Amino acid sequence: MSEQPGKQLLHLVFGGELKELGGTEFRNLDDLDIVGVYPDYASALNAWKGKAQASVDNAHMRYFVVHLHKLLDPEAAAGRNG
Repeated sequence: MSEQPGKQLLHLVFGGELKELGGTEFRNLDDLDIVGVYPDYASALNAWKGKAQASVDNAHMRYFVVHLHKLLDPEAAAGRNG
């Protein structure tokens, strides 16, 4: 993913226990682990890796990276081709 240096592109990292393997529906929304919001994809990916590796023993536990900058400014995201 190419990002302009110094440009803040927010990313959210969160996770939780899924109802089914391969799905995206969480067992209990009250138990979601909101890891944090990061200023760039590299920082978010690093946080995601740490949480994913720490929960490797639970097959139903999944962590995700959400590109908040694309949700906040969808027209600009479309202009960047994703």
